[in-house]
Amino acid sequence: MAKKPLSAEMFPGVGFRLKTDVPRANRKLVDSFREFESPDISDQLNRLYAMVPEIRCLTRPDHTLVGPVCTVKVYPGDNLMVHKALDVAHPGDVIVVDASASTTNAVMGGLISLKAKARKIAGFIVDGFIRDLPEILPLDYPVFARGATPIGPLHRGPGEINFPICCGGVVVHPGDIVIADPAGVVVVPLDHAPEILTRLIANRKRNKDYLADVARGKFTNDWVDDVLKSAGCVVKNGAGKAVAKMPAKKSGKKAAGKASST
Repeated sequence: MAKKPLSAEMFPGVGFRLKTDVPRANRKLVDSFREFESPDISDQLNRLYAMVPEIRCLTRPDHTLVGPVCTVKVYPGDNLMVHKALDVAHPGDVIVVDASASTTNAVMGGLISLKAKARKIAGFIVDGFIRDLPEILPLDYPVFARGATPIGPLHRGPGEINFPICCGGVVVHPGDIVIADPAGVVVVPLDHAPEILTRLIANRKRNKDYLADVARGKFTNDWVDDVLKSAGCVVKNGAGKAVAKMPAKKSGKKAAGKASST
C-alpha cells in the first residue's frame, strides 16, 4: 500500500548541500573597501551590483558591513541552514541569506544574532524578514533585511550553504566582498575585487580635485550640452515653441569636465 509520496522527501544534492570552505580574498584587500561608500563602489561596477533599496539596515542607522560572503539559500520560512552557517562562516564573514524575498516568516532573530556575534561573524544581510528586533538592538549587531515579523521559522530544510544565490536582485557567490552602509548594499565579485579597488582609488583622486574646483566655483557644465547635442535634443522657449535643435555631434570625442553624474 502506498504511503508517503516521494515528492514529500528531501533529496541530497542540489537544493540540500553545503560547502565548508570557499576561495576568499585576503584580509588586506577586503579591509581596503572600508575606505569607500557603496554609491562610489556601485559606480565602478557600472551600477549593476547594488541590491534593491528594500534591503536596509534594521539595527542602527550608522551600521556598516564589509566582509567576505558566506551564502545561504533557504526554503522560505525555514532557517535550518542559517543555523548551520554559524558553523561554516569564518570570523569576519558576512552571512548573506536568500529567502526569496519572503515576508511570511522570519529566517533569523535574536538567538542567531547572539550566537553569530559570539562567533565574530560580522553581520547578516537577508533577502527576507527577521524577528526579535528589540532583542537584537542592544547587541549592537548589524542586520540588514527587508523587514521584521513576529512569525518564526521552521527548522527542517532544505537549503544550501556556500553556493551561488540571488539576494536583492544581485547574484552573489561565496567569497564575494559585500559592502553595506547607510546608503545601500553592493557586492564586489571576488575575481574582480583588485581591479575595482584600483578604479576606486583613481576615482577618489579625480573626485577630490573636481570637488575642490567646484567649491571654488571653477566648473563648467559643458559636458551636459555635449550629451544633449549628441542626442539631438530640441530646445524650446517659455511659450513651448521650438527655437533650436542641437545638432548631433559627428565626432566620437568624449564629454569632459565631470567627475560623476551626481
